[in-house]
Order: sequence, then C-alpha cells, then structure tokens
Amino acid sequence: MLGQEEMGGYCPYCGEPITLLVDPSAGEQTYIEDCAVCCRPIQISISEGNDGALQISLRHEDEAD
Repeated sequence: MLGQEEMGGYCPYCGEPITLLVDPSAGEQTYIEDCAVCCRPIQISISEGNDGALQISLRHEDEAD
C-alpha cells in the first residue's frame, strides 16, 4: 500500500498557499473543500498525467471544466 503524497497549490480566491494530502491509489478525484483562510469553496481536481505523476488543479467552485 502506498502512503499519502503531499501536494500544494494556492487558493484561487485569496492566494493563500494550500497543502493537501492525496492518496495516489484513489485515482482521479474532484471535490469541493473550503479555504482555511477565506472560507470560500475551492474545486479540487486530482488527475494522473501522461508520465504517471499526480497533478492538482485548484479552481473557483463555479468555473466550468
């Protein structure tokens, strides 16, 4: 079993750095999590790139895919 991987980005609203623990075995995911600083909803998308590395995308909740 693989451990969790730490990934980071910035809140699309306030620009505050965000650190997430991601389970690489969970596959692609999209979910909403509130920013710990400004409390606004962030759409978090985790996917696997062509090279097999995890990629994270942090967007406004209402942004289209």
